[in-house]
Amino acid sequence: MRHNVPVNTPDTRSTPSPDADAVTGPLVVGRGVSIPGRELSWRFSRSSGPGGQGVNTTDSRIELSLDLTACAGLTEQQRQRLLERLAPRLVDGVLTIAASEFRSQLRNRKAARERLAAQLAEALAPPPPRRRATKPSRGAVARRLDDKARRSKLKQLRRGDHD
Repeated sequence: MRHNVPVNTPDTRSTPSPDADAVTGPLVVGRGVSIPGRELSWRFSRSSGPGGQGVNTTDSRIELSLDLTACAGLTEQQRQRLLERLAPRLVDGVLTIAASEFRSQLRNRKAARERLAAQLAEALAPPPPRRRATKPSRGAVARRLDDKARRSKLKQLRRGDHD
């Protein structure tokens, strides 16, 4: 059986979709930090959970890895900050993110990229300013002591031993 395919229409399978570019291009972390797409390592496997008949045939689980020690998109200061802050999550300097919450491989790839970018952005953020120690004002101390005396008096009245 032959299907009628218009002759002058472009083949949709050969044109890259905008979704495909979202998972193959550079990973933009933020504030001028961009990781080249070739630095990212992808691993695919079968995901657990719902999926019907296709769950045993599609490799929709994604593991996205980035070797921070050899990443060309980072300055030395950024690399040191990432290695220090992400140390508990690293295995030999490699950060790995797994995504299997969606049934579609493409959606899992996007989720893994977003999670990796968020983790890197959080770890690259400058430390918050240190807290400046202050002491309570004289009025605040007086109010606190007055309140304590009032509560003490109230509890003495409840006990019944009035002195």
